[in-house]
Amino acid sequence: MTSTTMNFIDHAQGGAPEVLVLSKTQVPQPSAGEILIRVAYSGVNRPDCSQRLGKYPPPAGASPIIGLEASGEVVALGEGITRWKLGDRVCALTNGGSYAEYVCAPQGQVLPIPKGMTLLEAASLPENYFTVWTNVFEYGGLKADEHFLVHGGSSGIGLAAIQLAHAFKARVICTVGNDKKVQVCQQMGADLAVNYKIQDFVQEAKTFTQGRGVDMILDMVGGDYMQRNLSALALKGRLLQIAFLQGSKKEVDWVSMISKRLTFVGSTLRPRSAAEKAKIASELLQHVWPLFESSQVKTLIHEVYDLSDAAKAHALMESSAHIGKIMLKVAGE
Repeated sequence: MTSTTMNFIDHAQGGAPEVLVLSKTQVPQPSAGEILIRVAYSGVNRPDCSQRLGKYPPPAGASPIIGLEASGEVVALGEGITRWKLGDRVCALTNGGSYAEYVCAPQGQVLPIPKGMTLLEAASLPENYFTVWTNVFEYGGLKADEHFLVHGGSSGIGLAAIQLAHAFKARVICTVGNDKKVQVCQQMGADLAVNYKIQDFVQEAKTFTQGRGVDMILDMVGGDYMQRNLSALALKGRLLQIAFLQGSKKEVDWVSMISKRLTFVGSTLRPRSAAEKAKIASELLQHVWPLFESSQVKTLIHEVYDLSDAAKAHALMESSAHIGKIMLKVAGE
């Protein structure tokens, strides 16, 4: 690698999507235990929008550049790298920095491209599948035949959760905002897709479970959903909260949590340690990557923008009109 400078997306002081502009900076150098990736594609995620707005600052020591996942080619190795070599095609969960031509990632957060997948498809996997695996299966302990409710079913997180839960034989319910999204989620494995604009998901979940309620809910909405989630859960149900897109400061009557012996778990992925993320990566490689390679689980790409059009990608993300992943093309295939 001879270049010392690279293109990246600068979000300056933050604000509306239009603050995202192409700029130049130095190519990062991998520290001990890290690899440097020439980025082919980067995924766009809700936390990226939050970081742009100044609401989700990177952890200490992480790149200030936006971007949590990428695919590409290994072009430099830090000290102590044993798992990867120059020229390997990989995808990675990054600690930031993937809206750029080059990004560093700890070797434990790097995964091989699943057999049969393109670099574009592989770049869409890390953030969603790390998040879903750790919440739904590690924290939530989802089991076969349990009833699982996923909010935002047509998002990248939602489609990952639907497919993995279906693959592990759970009964899946999801909420979406229109009939087209209902159809897609059902095609991806949802047993019931509820259009929340015209249906009450609490009542629909109760009807589907014959009055019992669901065993687990994965929620990133918050707001008015918080109380309704408690109502929708069955005895000893689990509520997994990963974001609050509609706010966190809502009055909630927690009596049902006590009377129904519910469990509430809140988590975010980005602040977790490199060792924790490496453990998740190992579990994905063992339990989930084979599902991609056998086509039991797939990724759904909604739209691909050039890196210079990151502002358009963020505007689409915030519109919630997409179904599946929004991607940025950097070097391409």
